[in-house]
Amino acid sequence: MTNSITEIQGTDTIFIIGSNTTEAHPVIGSQIKRAVKNGANLIVADPRKIGITEVANIAVQQRPGSDIALINGMMHVIIKEKLHDKAFIREKTEDFEEMKAVVKEYTPEKVEEITGVNQNKIIEMARLYASVDKASIFYAMGITQHVSGTANVLSIANLAMLTGNVGRESTGVNPLRGQNNVQGACDLGGLPNVYPGYQKVVDEKMNEKFKKAWAVDYLSKENGLTVVEMINAAEKGSITGLYIMGENPMISDPDQNHVRKVLEDIEFLVVQDIFLTETAEMADVVLPAACFAEKNGSFTNTERRVQRVNKAVNAPGEAKSDWKIIQEISNRMGYPMAYNSVEEIFEEISEVTPIYAGINHRRIGDLGLQWPCLDKNDPGTQYLHKGEFARGKGKFHPVSYIPPIESVDKRYSFIMMTGRILYQYHTGTMTRNSNAIDNYQPDAYVEMNPQDAIRLGLKTKDRVKIASRRGEIETYVKIDSRISRGEIFMPFHYSESPANRLTNSALDPKAKIPELKVTAVSLEKVK
Repeated sequence: MTNSITEIQGTDTIFIIGSNTTEAHPVIGSQIKRAVKNGANLIVADPRKIGITEVANIAVQQRPGSDIALINGMMHVIIKEKLHDKAFIREKTEDFEEMKAVVKEYTPEKVEEITGVNQNKIIEMARLYASVDKASIFYAMGITQHVSGTANVLSIANLAMLTGNVGRESTGVNPLRGQNNVQGACDLGGLPNVYPGYQKVVDEKMNEKFKKAWAVDYLSKENGLTVVEMINAAEKGSITGLYIMGENPMISDPDQNHVRKVLEDIEFLVVQDIFLTETAEMADVVLPAACFAEKNGSFTNTERRVQRVNKAVNAPGEAKSDWKIIQEISNRMGYPMAYNSVEEIFEEISEVTPIYAGINHRRIGDLGLQWPCLDKNDPGTQYLHKGEFARGKGKFHPVSYIPPIESVDKRYSFIMMTGRILYQYHTGTMTRNSNAIDNYQPDAYVEMNPQDAIRLGLKTKDRVKIASRRGEIETYVKIDSRISRGEIFMPFHYSESPANRLTNSALDPKAKIPELKVTAVSLEKVK
């Protein structure tokens, strides 16, 4: 997030797109609802009529995968009606004219054809976002999990810069992270193309820096592979072993039948986790890890806040903290590690990671610190790009609408979306081990429009078979008018009816994120 959670209360207009905020991020969802109660405007754009639309000033249901067209349409109106921030654009950005030339083509009439959103609503959205002093954008995986995911995010950044809503309090571009330490994992090197602190692997200076820091003679200068790319490489035989930590690809990855075959055939599979997940059941070696309450350390949350994790109870059996497991393996494989505590590890993080340079366990305290925190006297950064952008000038990117890989046809006549529900968490590794939670929502379902249900002779709780070009599953029907005709929705948490058996592994060409949100499927009643 460019800005902080507390700043939500100071914004004039909040624009949510591709985020079922009250179910997937309920704490931030409650903050947004409070801001609306206190007078903030709310715009919601989502293919489903999600819960937070109940308090929205404007709520629209765009066709799945049509976000770029919708945002370009808003920018078209803003420029046409001269609602853009000319001074901000002139002084703090570049390449505005190139972007303007593209969005000129996205008239409200054209955007209505692409998105299904009424052209008058598009005009209203643009005015409500651009006519206030402070506007903020919140998005999640409904924006990123597309072949156009990178372009979607660039479109959002264009919209924020167009109206001068970056680099000020209660504005910004705010992605909501899907798990508690996704931000921290990315910050500290959990991506295949960067060292800790987003220092590029291909940069010769960074390569030399980390060789010296880690006392090694060689580090690769080539970018590594992302999750789906690793599965594909394993299928081809160029990867013969996988070490999976705290991840359950048998539920979370697209095209589950393909993932299962690869994991069954791979020469050596290690899984490190707190429970015996669907993926761990396939492993040659399972390493029992301590959960969050059984170890010390830190997490970095969605607003870049580094927070302490304090051990509350002892880990059961032979379970150990992740860093201790990694250290033991490293020592056995010939690279000596001799860390004695998480505090020691954090000192190294501070030394090699400029954005964490001023952070240590003592300074984190009870409230945490937000990076960038550049030295021991730096109080941290509440919001990014104050005064100027990190790169100097903000760069506009001309982005055109990119349609999803799959569309409906005679055989696959529905578009399936996937997502989360309030009562389960991600692949269910923790929540489905809680009887109270799992008993409340113990099974998957498929949400469908009442008119589609009538046409197919279906009623609530009927069993149906859903099939895509990659596989098929069975689940029960939940009839709900919040879903549009020709579209269905499934939560992906359940191994009994795994939605990701059906989803598409086609990747965004830059971020390499799979298109999990748009899948062409067929649906029929189980006799």
